[in-house]
Amino acid sequence: MLAERAVSVERRVGGIVAQGYTQRMIHGAHVIIYSKDAEADRAFLRDVLKYESVDAGHGWLIFALPPAEVAVHPSEENDVHELFLMCDDVQAVIAEMKNKGVECSPVDEQRWGSITRLRLPGGGKLGIYQPKHPSPLKLQAT
Repeated sequence: MLAERAVSVERRVGGIVAQGYTQRMIHGAHVIIYSKDAEADRAFLRDVLKYESVDAGHGWLIFALPPAEVAVHPSEENDVHELFLMCDDVQAVIAEMKNKGVECSPVDEQRWGSITRLRLPGGGKLGIYQPKHPSPLKLQAT
């Protein structure tokens, strides 16, 4: 079990004091997308999705992602992971991507969300979904 540092944090948000945040030893996630054309996919993240980045050296860009959540699903094998970006309106994302010349798959309606996959310039696919389930991110926002 990961140890937590119990930190009583108070911050003012619009004149209201927000409390109760516990700072954990693990503070984020680093996601890696393997690509046959990494330069093109980096340009896509920078120019199409408009993600902020830093140069980690020699032009190696690392992008900031929106807040994330993680789910653990049962499987017959380990070391199988998927990356989905989340949105509030999958149809709006598909329309915006179409305007930018980015191909998206038809929407796949699942119990947990409405999913599309867009084709990255390097040939890989990136899942985007509109959740139908409760999100811990919404709990943090309140």
